[in-house]
Amino acid sequence: MVRRMLTVLAAAALVLGLAPAAQATQSDVYVALGDSAASGPLVPNQVIPDLGCWRSDHNYAHLTAQAIGARTFRDVTCSGADTGDMYQRQSTDLGSVAPQLDALGQDTTLVTVQIGANDVGLTGFIEDCLNLLPPPVGDACNDDYIVDGQDSWRVKTDALRSRLTTLMGDIRARAPQARIFMVGYATYAPPNGCYPRVPIIKADANYIRATLKYFNQMLAEQAYAAGVGFIDLQTPSVGHDPCASPGVRWIEPYVPAAPAAPFHPNALGMSNFATVVTAAVSGV
Repeated sequence: MVRRMLTVLAAAALVLGLAPAAQATQSDVYVALGDSAASGPLVPNQVIPDLGCWRSDHNYAHLTAQAIGARTFRDVTCSGADTGDMYQRQSTDLGSVAPQLDALGQDTTLVTVQIGANDVGLTGFIEDCLNLLPPPVGDACNDDYIVDGQDSWRVKTDALRSRLTTLMGDIRARAPQARIFMVGYATYAPPNGCYPRVPIIKADANYIRATLKYFNQMLAEQAYAAGVGFIDLQTPSVGHDPCASPGVRWIEPYVPAAPAAPFHPNALGMSNFATVVTAAVSGV
C-alpha cells in the first residue's frame, strides 16, 4: 500500500508538468492517438475522411494543437479503438483505418494518447448499469462483476498494465524526440449518482466511481513507470459529470442534450479538456 501511494504521488507530479520537462513550441509536430473519449463522436464538426472514426475538429487534440500553434498536427484518434488498434488496421462502420502508430515519425515532438477503456469494456460497463426501474424491480449491476470473490473489472484493468508499458515503449521507439503524455478519463458519476435523472442507482454509481478511479490510478502508475507524462481529466471534471445540468456538464448522459455520443464528452467538455491538456504539454 505504501509503495502504491508513493507511485500515485509521483504520478501526480507528472500532472503538474514536472516530466517531461520540455515545453510546447510553435515548431511542434503533434500526433494525437486514442479512442472515442479523445476523438469526440458527434461533436461538431466531424472530420472527413475517416468518418467511421467519429472524429471532431473540436476535440481536445485539435484545440490543443491550435493553442500551442503546432507546426504539424496529425489526429488519428478513432472511436472504438483499443490498444491493438495502435498496431493493426481498425475496422469501423465505414471502412478500415491505418494503425495509429503509423502516424508517428522521427519528426514527432509531441504525443498524447488516451487509450485502454475499450480494452476493458468501459462504455459497455456503464450502459450495463443503466436501470430504468430501481430495485427490487431492477437489478443492481455491481455484483455482476464479482467472480470467485474477485472484481473482474479490476482484474481486466490490471491485465492492461503490461500492454500499456509495451505501448509507451513502442511510441518512444517510433518517436524518440517526442514528449509523450498519457491522458486519463473523466468523471462519469458523482457520489451516489442522480437517479432517476441518470438511471443508475446509488450503489452502481458509487461502483462506477470506484472502478474508474482505480482505472485512472492504473494509468497514472503506468505513465510514471514508463517515464511519460500523465494528464488527469478526472479531477477537473468533478461537478461536470452527466448528472450536471446542460451548459455545466462536460460528459453527456445516456440521452444527450448536446451533440455527443452517450457518456462521452460534449463540445464544452472538449474545450475544457483542451485547456488542461494545453497547460500540461506547455509545462505551465
